Amino acid sequence: MEANSLERLLRHDRRWALGGLGVVIVLCWGYLIAEALLMARGETLLMPMTMGTWTPLEAGLMLLMWGLMMAAMMLPSAAPMILLHATMTRRRRARGEVVATTGSFAGGYLAVWTLFSLAAVLLQFGLQRAALLSPMLALTSQGVAGLVLIGAGLYQWSPLKDACLRHCRSPLDFMLTEWREGNRGAFAMGLRHGAYCVGCCWVLMLLLFVGGVMSLAWIAGLALWVLVEKLAPAGHWLGRALGGVLVAWGAMALWAALG
Repeated sequence: MEANSLERLLRHDRRWALGGLGVVIVLCWGYLIAEALLMARGETLLMPMTMGTWTPLEAGLMLLMWGLMMAAMMLPSAAPMILLHATMTRRRRARGEVVATTGSFAGGYLAVWTLFSLAAVLLQFGLQRAALLSPMLALTSQGVAGLVLIGAGLYQWSPLKDACLRHCRSPLDFMLTEWREGNRGAFAMGLRHGAYCVGCCWVLMLLLFVGGVMSLAWIAGLALWVLVEKLAPAGHWLGRALGGVLVAWGAMALWAALG
């Protein structure tokens, strides 16, 4: 009887965790869709319209835009890890142990991607000052775009990519080896998982500058690829295949730029 009650509690807790995660993801994607539609009309919600110097407010809004975009793109692929943390937390709480909230774990994960977003904003600002970005925030230099594509393709074959992807594809192993007690420990776990996730995907995120940071199709395509790479049974080999495609694509872009 107690086992059945525990299982019902676990299912209930998992539904709440999944529901909360789903709401965050939907809201973030809703913002991206609204921003893309407005930009098509020459308007914007958060993005500064100036291509030169930003005010502090404009820089903050750009950071918020990148943070929401990273949450929209990365939370779906992190869902198995977050839901597993919720399940393990509930089981430990049912045994009378004092445990952390899953929100602390998710907060640590998002904090790392916020730091990445800050770096992306600085890179975007530099590219804009150098007149290398279009209004849709795509690289205007075919040669630079080719180099980014080649670099991203080569990184898909790197040992660092393999190591980080392995951690991202093994939620249970991560929880068993990295478990920390308390909210501070859960936040630290989220930071560590986020670091592996950034190590796995940061170069792929730079491809946003190739297709256009505000291209909804490009954003959705990269988000779907990250999901497949982390969750599909052959995700590791699919990632390597993509690396070959990116190198070939980049080489053609360089050839065209030099020709």
